[in-house]
Amino acid sequence: MQKQLNSKTINNLALKGGVLNPSARIKALALDLDGTALLPDATLGERTAGCLKNLISRGIQVIFCTGRAIEAAEQFRIAIGAEGPMVFFNGAEVADMPSGEIISADLLDLDVVNFGIDLARSMGIHYQIYLPAGTVIDGAKRKWEALVIDKPTPESEMYRNHTGIVPVVKDLKEVIAMPGLQGCVKVMFITDPARHDGIRQKTLDRFGSRVYVARTFPTFLEIMNAGVSKGEGLKTVMKRRRLEAGELIALGDEENDLLMFKVAGFSAAPANAREKVRAAADIVFASNAEEGLAAFLENLFKI
Repeated sequence: MQKQLNSKTINNLALKGGVLNPSARIKALALDLDGTALLPDATLGERTAGCLKNLISRGIQVIFCTGRAIEAAEQFRIAIGAEGPMVFFNGAEVADMPSGEIISADLLDLDVVNFGIDLARSMGIHYQIYLPAGTVIDGAKRKWEALVIDKPTPESEMYRNHTGIVPVVKDLKEVIAMPGLQGCVKVMFITDPARHDGIRQKTLDRFGSRVYVARTFPTFLEIMNAGVSKGEGLKTVMKRRRLEAGELIALGDEENDLLMFKVAGFSAAPANAREKVRAAADIVFASNAEEGLAAFLENLFKI
């Protein structure tokens, strides 16, 4: 039965933490962006931004735990003034913000990347890769992780509009053959969700436990190195920030958020979340289209 935000569920959440008011114990939010904190058009609502800034001013830590690249999340971090270690690329990188210093990185092996190139080309599906920050492409050193595509497609244009990241257009086979390249941060197929299961199965049949495969957006299917997850990234962040599980609430909407839910003491999901994510959450609040996150946090922290 779906849990809804009301005084009873707030009290139940409190009881899990052994305190009367969970907001008295929670020191941090592990916050997914797309589908949770952001509106459906991938912008940050005014009410949500104001709520998060208010919490930060009161000492609550806002920790981005996102599949986005650092570059694609930066505008939202600046908007609310959040700082400190955060999770990017679904946990493939943990970085200290605003410096961008990489605390941990777990790269995907190039043979996996190459398999994806062949699979995408054979199926006529858009495929893109992220190279580590500092990679030199065509003589220029990249400040941020470099997004590279074979050719422009409607999917690449959608992704550019969604994230603001301008891709490098270059033959992917040539890119992964560059001297000194050790691996990729992650790769992504963008296609009809009906095709995700086939891609997932082919990848797992070939590489098994070497890879982590997750849907992160309705049309995004991402492949990362085994052991990478928002949950593992969040563990690294918690050590850096000296946070205990009971001091943290995780908020997310997709399957890549489930491992983050297991790490945090409490979890919550918007009504637009996937069914299995709503089922796993302690509380379900209103959809991202309604800025449900803001309403939930205002209630929880008595803003």
